[in-house]
Amino acid sequence: MPGVLIRDVPEEIHKKLKARAAANRRSLGREALVLLEQALQDPAGPPTLEQIRAVRVKGAKPLTQDLLDEARKTGRP
Repeated sequence: MPGVLIRDVPEEIHKKLKARAAANRRSLGREALVLLEQALQDPAGPPTLEQIRAVRVKGAKPLTQDLLDEARKTGRP
C-alpha cells in the first residue's frame, strides 16, 4: 500500500489531530486517513470562486480579487 509523509505540520494542527485520534481511539495515522477519506468523498470538492461570489450576504462587500489580495497581505486566510 502506498504511503504518504506530511512534513512541517503546524504544532496546533498536530495537537488537534492527536486529541481527535485519542477521542476516537485511533492512531494518529489512522485518524489522518479517516479525515482525508471524508474530505475526498465530496465529489463536488470545495466551492469555486464564482460560487462563493454568487452568495450574497446583506451588507457584505462584493468579493473581488483586490479584496482577496489585501486579505492575503494582512495575513488573513
